Amino acid sequence: MNYTLNQLRIYLKITQTLSITKSAEQLNLTQPAISIQLKNFQKQFDYPLVEIIQKKIHVTELGKEIAHAAESIINEVDNINYKSQNFKNKLAGHLKIAIVSTGKYIMPYFLSDFLKDNTNVDLTMDVTNKSKVIRSLLQNEIDFALVSILPDNIQVEKFDLIANELYLVGNKDTRPSKEIEKQVENLPFIFREEGSGTRQVMEKFIAKHKIKIKKKIELTSNEAVKQAIIAGLGYSIMPLIGIRNETENGILKIIPIKGLPVQTTWRLIWLKEKRLSPIAESYLKYLGKEKKNIITKLFKPNE
Repeated sequence: MNYTLNQLRIYLKITQTLSITKSAEQLNLTQPAISIQLKNFQKQFDYPLVEIIQKKIHVTELGKEIAHAAESIINEVDNINYKSQNFKNKLAGHLKIAIVSTGKYIMPYFLSDFLKDNTNVDLTMDVTNKSKVIRSLLQNEIDFALVSILPDNIQVEKFDLIANELYLVGNKDTRPSKEIEKQVENLPFIFREEGSGTRQVMEKFIAKHKIKIKKKIELTSNEAVKQAIIAGLGYSIMPLIGIRNETENGILKIIPIKGLPVQTTWRLIWLKEKRLSPIAESYLKYLGKEKKNIITKLFKPNE
């Protein structure tokens, strides 16, 4: 066999995206170049690695094993490059973070200057649901997880980033009333999916105040909930940090109600027994030094 490191990277990306188009975009290559490299790589194996069924890419069992091996090889090569850079007194390596979907409104701001100052640090940030975030944490696939509610029965270390305030939200046609607390029982409520930190806060609030839900809608992302509210499908309890622009523009309205806002805290967490990489340790030191400046500069004026 005579495959190249470039072919391994391309093949691994194809198995991750299951798309020639997306692989080309993420690797900054043309689609024909991706297809040619995949074809040349496939020629070196007696059995197919991927199959095209109804115009969709499917990875075979052998293909999955090769992809796993390719990932290990690429990680080792990257480690060699990182060590070489570190030897030159330049911070280099890979920072891996998994964040719940609402966290996308804050996490980039706590990463931007760190990555600008450390150009040899690569970032992988998985924006997903809370269940997958916790799974990645337990399987030691990441350096940090970003959550607003600490997971149960898991021993973790934590670094507090910023307060997370949640309010009852309606669309621009909402008319606040002194009787809103009575009316709220008749409003259609929009929930996040099971396991969501926002949903946990919402359910605790509803239970504590014994609110009777007449109708419930369940959606799987913060953006979907936001758009549903804007469209007039109902109301929800949402983190302020994710709706700042919409409230300032009058597209969404905060509905005053007793017991709100509820406050939680956005935290970076990692397994208690985990040995942090030099990159992860350096990032925590950066946050300890710059957190207050970031919050004052990028968040406080709009809240």
